[in-house]
Amino acid sequence: MPSLNLQKTHLPSTPRPAKSGEVYEAVKREIMLGGLPPGEPLVELELAAFFGCSQGPVREALLQLQEEGLVIRQGHRGTRVADCTADEAVEMFRLRQSIECRGVIRALQRPSRTLAADLRKLIEAMEEAALAGDEYKLAEHDRDFHRRLLRDANLPALDPILHRCLVHNHRFKISQSKGERDLLATARRHLSIIEAVERSDAATAAQALAHHIATIVDLGPEVFTDGGA
Repeated sequence: MPSLNLQKTHLPSTPRPAKSGEVYEAVKREIMLGGLPPGEPLVELELAAFFGCSQGPVREALLQLQEEGLVIRQGHRGTRVADCTADEAVEMFRLRQSIECRGVIRALQRPSRTLAADLRKLIEAMEEAALAGDEYKLAEHDRDFHRRLLRDANLPALDPILHRCLVHNHRFKISQSKGERDLLATARRHLSIIEAVERSDAATAAQALAHHIATIVDLGPEVFTDGGA
């Protein structure tokens, strides 16, 4: 296993064994940003030694990552980082577009009083992460934005499905990036969505979401038959 590129700010500030949540966040960051490539084995004993903890917290963290589809656990064959393929990305983009565009129409039929304000705060959080150069945090706030919007659609069983799509979409997007990306522009791509939400314009919000999702990465017009319009 290669050395994890963990900064001090991503680990406990005091010299104590890491808990499962800290192991989970640290390993997830490395997978999402490409520090741990697809197929890389994740050995519980090695991770426990790295984080200064027992195998229990490591095992819990790996189970969480398995739930998100970021690692594959295969019994006696061990655990490895899951693949990040274009084929899976395409299907998740399509599924995500269907869930979100239908969801926003439902959400704006009876939006909660805090919806627009919550979305504005999440865009601000995205902008702060972008200015700090933290692509991982930016992606986290991005996922929170889209999940918050779906929450008002009252379709709770779809939330974990959307979450997994979002995680894999962000991982794929980062893996396809060449050179530095304009993180602030990424954060501000959500403005057209929130503006439509604030006007309670469901049709325009759905259209903005469709375009937003279709243009995350250049997969070609054949992926979205409506062209993301």
